[in-house]
Amino acid sequence: MLPWVVRRTRLPLLSLRCVDCRSESATAGRGRFRVNANGKLLDVWLLVRCTSCGRTNKLTVHERAPVRSFDPADLHRYRANDPDLVASTLLDPLLARRNRFTLDWEGAWRLDTAPAWADQAGPVQVEVLFEDPVPVRPRRLIARGLGLSRTEILRRTECDIPLHRPTRTGFTFTVSAGN
Repeated sequence: MLPWVVRRTRLPLLSLRCVDCRSESATAGRGRFRVNANGKLLDVWLLVRCTSCGRTNKLTVHERAPVRSFDPADLHRYRANDPDLVASTLLDPLLARRNRFTLDWEGAWRLDTAPAWADQAGPVQVEVLFEDPVPVRPRRLIARGLGLSRTEILRRTECDIPLHRPTRTGFTFTVSAGN
């Protein structure tokens, strides 16, 4: 079984309308949090910037949460703008739903394939793994990895999931040798 891995190359853009210029695209950039104390309550926001006009917006991560409800290590990571915490926060579907944005993964991922699949005789089984929840149509992903047309993919592959629906989780497929 040949392994393929879908990897994030950068943080995805956000489809989020800017209140100033009405642009639909924002970025988390280098990733910054803002932590604000109000008595014994904390607010935590992830700062994002409009790609057109540069306006900074805040995405609510925690609102009016008691200070004691935070693990001290997590609170330190928010204050230090930990890149892993920025990524996991941005990729959290609950944050996207609460702040009304979607992620635009165009150009933010790559496919690492095993070399020389065509050298093997007979059918080849491939396992696709996702390091991040990148929504990709399996047919498009397989076409990119094998260098075949999407019609040819339908003819030569057998897959354990529907090829036309986007997926964010791993799957396996078998490709038969060409005629």
